[in-house]
Amino acid sequence: QNPNTVNSKPKPLKFSAVPMAKPLSLPLYERVSCKGIMIRRTLDVTVFCLLLSLLAYRLRSLSNQGFTWLLAFLCESWFAFLWLLNLSTRWNPVEYKTYPENLLLRSLELPPIDMFVTTADPVLEPPLVTVNTVLSLLAVDYPAEKLACYVSDDGCSPLTFYSLVEASKFAKLWVPFCKKYSIQIRAPFQYFSAKSLPPVDGLSGFELEWKKMKDEYEHLCRKIEDAVHKLTLGPHSTEYAVFKNIERDNHPSIVKVIFENKEDHSSCLPHLVYVSREKRPNHPHHFKAGAMNVLTRVSGVMTNAPFMLNVDCDMFASNPKIILHAVCLLVGVDDEQECAFVQCPQIFYDALKDDPFGNRMTVPFTIFVGGMAGIQGPPYAGTGCFHRRKAIYGLPPNHDFDIKDCKILEERFGKSTEFSESVAEILFGSGEKHFPCDISSITGSACRVANCSYENNTCWGIEVGLTYGSVTEDVLTGLRIHTMGWKSVLLMPSPPAFMGCAPPGGPVSMTQMKRWGTGLLEVLFSKHSPILSAFSTKLHFRQALAYLQIVMWASRSIPQFCYNMLSAYCITTDSQFLPKVHEPFFYIPVSFSLISNLHSLSQYLQYGESIQAWWNHQRMERIHAVSSMLFACLGMFVKLLGFSETVFEITPKTQSVFNDENDVEKVGRFSFDESPIFIPITALLLVHLTALAIWLLGLQPLARGGDGSGLGEISCSVWVVLNFWPLVRGLFGKGKYGIP
Repeated sequence: QNPNTVNSKPKPLKFSAVPMAKPLSLPLYERVSCKGIMIRRTLDVTVFCLLLSLLAYRLRSLSNQGFTWLLAFLCESWFAFLWLLNLSTRWNPVEYKTYPENLLLRSLELPPIDMFVTTADPVLEPPLVTVNTVLSLLAVDYPAEKLACYVSDDGCSPLTFYSLVEASKFAKLWVPFCKKYSIQIRAPFQYFSAKSLPPVDGLSGFELEWKKMKDEYEHLCRKIEDAVHKLTLGPHSTEYAVFKNIERDNHPSIVKVIFENKEDHSSCLPHLVYVSREKRPNHPHHFKAGAMNVLTRVSGVMTNAPFMLNVDCDMFASNPKIILHAVCLLVGVDDEQECAFVQCPQIFYDALKDDPFGNRMTVPFTIFVGGMAGIQGPPYAGTGCFHRRKAIYGLPPNHDFDIKDCKILEERFGKSTEFSESVAEILFGSGEKHFPCDISSITGSACRVANCSYENNTCWGIEVGLTYGSVTEDVLTGLRIHTMGWKSVLLMPSPPAFMGCAPPGGPVSMTQMKRWGTGLLEVLFSKHSPILSAFSTKLHFRQALAYLQIVMWASRSIPQFCYNMLSAYCITTDSQFLPKVHEPFFYIPVSFSLISNLHSLSQYLQYGESIQAWWNHQRMERIHAVSSMLFACLGMFVKLLGFSETVFEITPKTQSVFNDENDVEKVGRFSFDESPIFIPITALLLVHLTALAIWLLGLQPLARGGDGSGLGEISCSVWVVLNFWPLVRGLFGKGKYGIP
């Protein structure tokens, strides 16, 4: 659909209630079970039964076989355990349908929302990326006087601040334009991309405004790019004096109100606030979790909305009604316990055709997290999430104990009178507070709660806010919230709620997967481990099993690496780890392989993906298992021994839009660097190529007792090589497309 298509009679969105018979009887949301669940359950159980049959066969003949049989039995036992966890999670998937039109028919006042955008590095996360995300949030269909947007800049970059100042000027034109013509895509870089066409609706007024808006956006881009290359930040003013001689990791807290909504009507912009928390050497900052906790406190002092949205700097709002959709769930539940947070899936706007790097993971996410939604709710995914502020403050739902005492509040939340008052209002008051018209006058109080020493001797990062202790602070925080008895909701509207940029393939993707794997293992070995929480908290048992599968994601790397080695070893030594073709048990692993792969393929086709996309995901899953995840396990082992600490690695963000087929093909190729992360998988590939060469040349030794390798081992080795085909190309590639 052309993003420039508009309604023939454009009208601004109105939020006033429309008279209607019994509007309160209209539902705000509906919880429905997924279709085709019985077929999926049958296939899942069939696959599990085949795995158990294979294990029974191995156990029965274990005494007559050698080491390879035992190793295969151990690996397959682990795979069966993981499949059991998967089966439990996927048993009862549900979906939520929201009705924002019914929300507008009610006479209830819409609740305020604080919106958080986090960025950490102006080089890896260019300011123009952050600017587009902010502009899309400022332009959502929601009363502007009910919104406040806070941007956390952990890089303390004057360039980021300058870009936001200039973006606020453009927003005064962009937001009214979007609402006047009901523009669907409200991130300017996407709306004015080469894929979009100039308007052809015959609306002369719209066409003139469209061209003017595009010129204004291009002018904004040039100003930001000039600032990047020439380091010029426009006319000198006192606004930039605080950034003079600043050090990224050694500076005071900075809170600046870029735009303040004093008009109190929906045609104006929401509040826009820049935040850079204090940083000092040798003081722990807890990565993104620390930045989010600072935003929680700063927003509590300034606007104190009962609900908070957080997105990464590259995740722009692609559905202008997304806040209305989320509010339907947040205020529509009969008991607040049913909805601590609303999680939206991560969707990528620039993913290549058939997803050659397996980045999207849309189908696995939808199925697995949809299953969790049928238990206690999806996990917190770190972005695209609407939080209930009360849940973030660490109290269980419907709590019946009193902590109104100022000393208790200070011990738990920190020594700030303003913030303690805001906490008390959220926990014990109405939770709805009119935004102050002069938030600029309380930036001093906001700066104090952004100091790095504020959290000393408090519960922040332990029982309050996002939880510290893992680079995957999102999963850890969601787990802690669920252990208190809260539930969460999965929201998947159409069009998608938020869209971000997919990481490029090769080293960047590998590094991101390693970081996720390491962080999840940190959760597994922490005091919040789902193994312990299942028996000592209000975490549902099946929810604990689902979290256990998530945090053990990287643990499959070791058995999968060993299992991948088996066929090559058996070919080289002319031994076996699979039944012979003439044996009846040969059909057990064959049936398992066919049914599991066809079942997975059918799910991809059901969700509109291609066969090639399915193959790419299966292939990349195996590649990551024996590279990124293997290093995640190694890193966690070293950390447990006390030899190193986890390092947070930022994923580069870009706004790439591919217009040329040759460019797409070039970018779709797997790239390499000199990282040791490629060593295990390259070695594994070379071992399989050598084993196949030995078989083809007839150089195998004589088998003992005639039990040599056969069709099963050969097929498995060929299958491994096919899965690692990007590395086969890398052996003969040049430049960054070749293995060093």
